[in-house]
Amino acid sequence: MSPRPCVGLEAEFTLYVNDRKRRPESVFGNPRHLVREKMIPRPGRSWQLPSGGALYFDTGVIEVATPVVQIGPGCVVRAVRSLWEQIAFVRSELDAWEKKKGVSIRLEGFSTHYNVSVSGSRPVDPKAMQERALLLVYLLHAPVMLLAANRCSTGVGVRPRDGRIEVTADFTPDPDLMTATAALVTGVTLAVAKWPAHDCDQMERRNIPRIADFAHRRHTSRKGFLARFDCFPSNPFASDPNQAMWKTTDGRTQSLRQIATRIATKFRSSIRAVSNLTICRHVFAVLDGRARSLLDFAERPSAYEDVGRTITWARRSHRELPRCRYEQVIQRVIGHRPVVIGSATYRTERMLGWFEIAFRNTRTGQRRIFTLDELADRCRL
Repeated sequence: MSPRPCVGLEAEFTLYVNDRKRRPESVFGNPRHLVREKMIPRPGRSWQLPSGGALYFDTGVIEVATPVVQIGPGCVVRAVRSLWEQIAFVRSELDAWEKKKGVSIRLEGFSTHYNVSVSGSRPVDPKAMQERALLLVYLLHAPVMLLAANRCSTGVGVRPRDGRIEVTADFTPDPDLMTATAALVTGVTLAVAKWPAHDCDQMERRNIPRIADFAHRRHTSRKGFLARFDCFPSNPFASDPNQAMWKTTDGRTQSLRQIATRIATKFRSSIRAVSNLTICRHVFAVLDGRARSLLDFAERPSAYEDVGRTITWARRSHRELPRCRYEQVIQRVIGHRPVVIGSATYRTERMLGWFEIAFRNTRTGQRRIFTLDELADRCRL
């Protein structure tokens, strides 16, 4: 794990060929056969995309992931922009496959995973990570439902991973809503990491609302916790988000919107710190009903059915924000351009994960491994 705090996103898609659900492994074999350009190998079955992220086939879905992005002002905007760049690239390769094979191929949005590192240079005890993840599932489920879910959604999950927290939710076909979700998830996770204690009683002590009859369940995949529709007295995804129907532990009866807004308000400054003023305002506009949530639609929007065919950005800030140092390094690596460190020149051999890259010295042939942090600090771009 990088000693520098960072964020990264993943998205999963179900593959349809001629409107028939197919496993990507049975259609393409492996990602190398889908992408026309030469890719840099990564650990396991994943490959480094020419667009900067990673592509792999995971239990019957196509999954794309962003490179890591250093946490700081605008980091969630960069991360979401990068994810949609990966989606756009994969979509262009599918377009070429369609033309070559004479078939129609579409990607149906399945899930998005929001990853936030919380340990830095000091490892967090696994038991403490579990406790933190459990607290976050109680804090995040209401606002994430309004920002990322739709009427067909089933849950919001939090999984403790090695040095990071992973929040799982439905894929969001709107880039601006996804950015709002990433801002909320990242801001809340980083703020909570600084709390001296992480038991769920912290919510009452800090006057943060908690739905009285909600009881979490185990996550359906890997260790973690899930706020699923059947963990509530009524299905929150199918209910009116404006109806005051949820009893909270402080004795009130409020709507999902009111609860979500009260929670997010406690973390406004940390949400603003990882996004920008426009994104922060959009978060609260969606939560309090001044901007549309996908839960406001009677049915799941059709944009889920064919992701990447058309990508619409409503805000220019996504396009204008400069690349962070990590992104600049990765772009150089995947472009197979030489990396100069000190007096030596190196060429990329393979990715060893998100934070380590193997190189060959162009003069001596010696293999050397650099971390992403070393490259960000020392290489000439």
